[in-house]
Amino acid sequence: MHMTVSMFALKAALVAGLAACASQICLAADGGATEEQAVAMVKKGVAFIKANGREKGFAEISTKGGQFTFQDLYLVAYGLDGTVRAHGANIKMVGKNLIDLKDVDGKAFVKERVEMAASKGTFWQDYKFTNPENKKIEPKRMYCEKFEDMAICGGIYK
Repeated sequence: MHMTVSMFALKAALVAGLAACASQICLAADGGATEEQAVAMVKKGVAFIKANGREKGFAEISTKGGQFTFQDLYLVAYGLDGTVRAHGANIKMVGKNLIDLKDVDGKAFVKERVEMAASKGTFWQDYKFTNPENKKIEPKRMYCEKFEDMAICGGIYK
């Protein structure tokens, strides 16, 4: 009986949350995450690393379907040398130096990203990347914050 009441309460909370989200237009027009959600998730990721340390933070960011993934939004942590420290969509990228990686237009977006992190600290970056939900190359807008010797980033597809 207790389990049934708990499940009912959980379902009611989810429905209430979805209704609140719908009234605030929580999703972008195409069904993806919003810029506001990207900023909030990056800030949450930085706070998590500060509170729990790098090892636990990187593991949590790299957990597919974990607290740092939402629809097409996920976090990535880069060292300022271009090495991936954590990746919410592709664990195989962790440990790889992607400083020379270019998008379909030839933009060295990782190099630009770490340079912007070093010079600006907090910024938005535009480039093209494969959307993990539909596997299509799409324009992407990435929000990043420098934290110590890293850039913690989360992006949306436009």
